[in-house]
Amino acid sequence: MRHITTHNAPATGLRSIGDTSWHTHGVCHGMDPEDADAVFFPLPRDHEAIAEAKELCGLCPVRRDCLNYALENVLKEGVWGGLTEAERRPWHDGLPQRLDYRRVIAFFNGRDVHLTEAERQLVIDHAYVQGWRPDRLAAALQISHKHARDLLRQAANKVFDRDRTYGVPRPKKTRKKAAPTTGAPAPAKPGTRQPVSRPVASASAHAPLGKAA
Repeated sequence: MRHITTHNAPATGLRSIGDTSWHTHGVCHGMDPEDADAVFFPLPRDHEAIAEAKELCGLCPVRRDCLNYALENVLKEGVWGGLTEAERRPWHDGLPQRLDYRRVIAFFNGRDVHLTEAERQLVIDHAYVQGWRPDRLAAALQISHKHARDLLRQAANKVFDRDRTYGVPRPKKTRKKAAPTTGAPAPAKPGTRQPVSRPVASASAHAPLGKAA
């Protein structure tokens, strides 16, 4: 069953939407709010505070979850996952094209993970190949039946255009070897001469006739 974890849920390999259980395992957990704001939300030229924040993030076991949380929630201020706002900007810009197969597999296993555009398209293509009905895809992606039907139709058109452009590979035909016939001579190899078989003459035909008694 699809679920959304809460702040007190146990940490898992992949976070679901709204999952902040990773925060309790962070190095910054339990810090005074004012100290945390001063360290993790420094001024752009406060290099000392930035260095202190990165040092703490370098020791954090959930640094990757912290970074993903900032990217998925478009948090562009402060230090998250050991990266400043300027350092995270390329990640923010390229987030829609991120493709993590672990997240796609977790989605098919019922987890309510945050899918990017590329991961969502992979789910749609897989659903079409597996023959999903629109109602099943609509329930999985939490969209309308009409939208799911249009998405499956687009996936079908994409496969049709690909096959029309590149062709559909045909299965290779296997040749059946003819079984050798019993008593028949084996076929000769090219370039070799077969010995000619001649009838053997009987010994009595050429033997000298003996004298009559």
